[in-house]
Amino acid sequence: MPNATTRPKRSRRNRRAPREDPARNELVSRSLESAQQCLVNQDYGTAFVHYLLVLNVAPVLKDVAKESFRFTLFKWAEELDSLGRIQDLFGCYEQAMELFPTDEVIVNSMGEHLFRMGFRDEAAGHFHKALKLRPDFPEAKENFYRVANWLVERWHFLMLNDHGRNHKYQLAIQKAVREGCNTVLDIGTGTGILGMCAKKAGATEVYACELSRTMYELACEVVAANSMEGSIKILHLKSLEMEIPKDIPHRVSLVVTETVDAGLFGEGIIESLIHAWNNLLLPPQNLQDPSSGPSQTGRVIPAGATVFGMAVECQEIRRHHRLCVPEVGGLMLGPVGEIHSPVSCSPDADDNTEPYTTERLSRLPGGYTPLTSPFRVLDIDFNNPQELEGLYSKEVGRLHLGVIKEGVLDALAVWFQLQLDEENSLSTGPQEDTCWEQAIYPIQSPESCMVKPGDELLVEVSCNDAYLRLCLTAVVREGRVFHLDEWDRDAWSSVSSGTPEVELCSALAGLQTDQERPQQAFMLECSEIALLNNTVYHNKFHSAMSRLLRQLRETSHVAEHPVASEVNGHHSPEPFYVLDVSEGFSVLSLIAARLGLLPGGSGEVQAYSSVEKEQHQAILNLVAEANGVPEGRLEFWLSHVEDDSAVLQRPAIEKLWSAIFLDCVEICGLIRQKVVEKATLARSLLEDGGHIFPERIVIYGMLVESETLLQESAVQGRQPTLGFNIAPFINQFTVPVHVFLDLSTLQCRYLSEPVELFTLDLMNAATNYTARELKIHLDAEESVSTFSPDSHWKQAAVVLQEPLHVTVGDTVRLNVQLLKSSFSISASREEEPVPMDTAATSAMLERTV
Repeated sequence: MPNATTRPKRSRRNRRAPREDPARNELVSRSLESAQQCLVNQDYGTAFVHYLLVLNVAPVLKDVAKESFRFTLFKWAEELDSLGRIQDLFGCYEQAMELFPTDEVIVNSMGEHLFRMGFRDEAAGHFHKALKLRPDFPEAKENFYRVANWLVERWHFLMLNDHGRNHKYQLAIQKAVREGCNTVLDIGTGTGILGMCAKKAGATEVYACELSRTMYELACEVVAANSMEGSIKILHLKSLEMEIPKDIPHRVSLVVTETVDAGLFGEGIIESLIHAWNNLLLPPQNLQDPSSGPSQTGRVIPAGATVFGMAVECQEIRRHHRLCVPEVGGLMLGPVGEIHSPVSCSPDADDNTEPYTTERLSRLPGGYTPLTSPFRVLDIDFNNPQELEGLYSKEVGRLHLGVIKEGVLDALAVWFQLQLDEENSLSTGPQEDTCWEQAIYPIQSPESCMVKPGDELLVEVSCNDAYLRLCLTAVVREGRVFHLDEWDRDAWSSVSSGTPEVELCSALAGLQTDQERPQQAFMLECSEIALLNNTVYHNKFHSAMSRLLRQLRETSHVAEHPVASEVNGHHSPEPFYVLDVSEGFSVLSLIAARLGLLPGGSGEVQAYSSVEKEQHQAILNLVAEANGVPEGRLEFWLSHVEDDSAVLQRPAIEKLWSAIFLDCVEICGLIRQKVVEKATLARSLLEDGGHIFPERIVIYGMLVESETLLQESAVQGRQPTLGFNIAPFINQFTVPVHVFLDLSTLQCRYLSEPVELFTLDLMNAATNYTARELKIHLDAEESVSTFSPDSHWKQAAVVLQEPLHVTVGDTVRLNVQLLKSSFSISASREEEPVPMDTAATSAMLERTV
């Protein structure tokens, strides 16, 4: 007999469809109509509220209303941002993401707002989520790459790829643990590698702390993946905040750390170790008490360091830290006086300055020349708490350095030897194959400091604020002491300059000393000083602008240019309006203003600059006065604009611009975001015959092979790092775009000739196709290159996700596409596509921008 349960069951009657609710439908219809009317009236806040009501009451309309809702959200968020209503802005996004939790565009936009306001960890989470929702979303991909550079700095990859450095740290840790240091604290753990080395060596207790949330979470993942999550305790804390027994149960016998920068002390290692010795470490070993073994005493790895230095001549450093030219683009710069970078050890330096910058000397364009032999700056014992505490109060040290070669003293370069223990050490010297850069202390003298063999340099060394400071105070020649702040240029007339750059600096010094020098010294960013020193760039703009003004004047004679006013019975022609919206400091507007004053000139120019810093405006006013530009012919545009976010607008209701200067290339070597959109708006604001500068950008690239770029982009190789599984986790933050490159000194092998990859026409969008040395065409006859030796721009590159192996005779096909100012490139050989990610390629394809 068949089982009764196999008999067909009586089916239930179909449920009735839900009844229509006329009142609800009327509410939805009226609210939707009101939202659309509010959009017409640009009342975005009210429109947003109506859309929230509609989509909560009638979720079936989400697909239909999504685009309009997004538009409303973004416009309302812009308005809230401009009003400073940040909490309301984020509240709106939270409501929007409740309605559309899988909308990658909204999620990405929320991340953009978070990033602009400094919430980088949170922003990264949103960009990562947007990419998971849509892996090919270019805006989210570019945003994630940008924030990844902040969250996981590129030196993490270099350090993990530095096998010599890793192995020596491992040996020092193993030796300490074998000798009885079985409780360990890893300060600034990063990926957790040093803490894991201690555990693997046999330490019974291992603790680690990390301040960065991103690196803390990454370390937790790495430790768990290596089956050590139960034996290494990681704290999301700054070591200075750690307490016993709140954070760790008792004092430890070993602290391991690599919280050092190129200047040794810049990451706070002195302060961290003083706190550790006072609060977290067992007391140091007492050599007079042999009974105190390693388990009862504390020690630090690294054990100490020796700092070395060398005076150098380097034109690349000079042009980024001192004004070296007397004029640019027809403008005399001498009357400005002293302009220096925000890198200074001067006693009167303000809080906006840093004592040093960093460079890899071996990769500086043009190289460098040692002017002194390497000298010892100081020795420091990290296992001596009294020495660490006395460092801040230590008297200023004075060094006397003999000059061995004639030249211009541009900087003091500093490196160090890190003593991990008695047997293992690391050097960051300029001749070492290391992941480290060197600390650079530029000479901030208003005039060239030319020295020759027999001279003696007087250098002061101090550490009173946890930074190592080296300051050149004077030069001794033939028994006479010449202080830098009381420089006598005539004393150096017997020294031949030897280079055109030095002669230019001397000429500028002459302009400044032959007249009363302004009391105020001005400070510009290093990249802004390099820009101001770029004479070719400014002279090209001068030529292009002069040509445009002549053309406009000729046209106005034929078409009877509008009359603005009548002066002394004569008609005064309307001036040509010129706007410079460059990022940071720029003198282009002033070049244009002066062109209108030249004899037989092309008509008066009313120039506007978008600089907003008071120091920038003061420099422009001084240069304008010195070059005869009447007051009022140069104005500062932001004082005329109600909304700073809408810089591109008409000069007046009934007027249009004759020329607009756009800043299209970032100093790092990338095309600026939204340059296409800005150019589109700028074209609509031009008078007939008006021009955008630059008019065209031609992007070139070449195929290269570069192990250096690979080392800087990701942890390389298939073998675990010191036996630990780290690469898959940190390589999530791999960024294929490399910026601030100097292709002329990059260690690479060229695999092809440069080829044109893309042309971006800012004056004629119809010629642009959307299916990268970067040459910028100011007009049809003038162009400047970002690859020229005097360029203030760097170059950029993109690393292929997988190397593309090629041989002589092969053809590599590149597919370059443009989407909202973001470039993507794919490379293939024999029909094998290799996806690329923004603007150029390297190892194997590189864009020079």
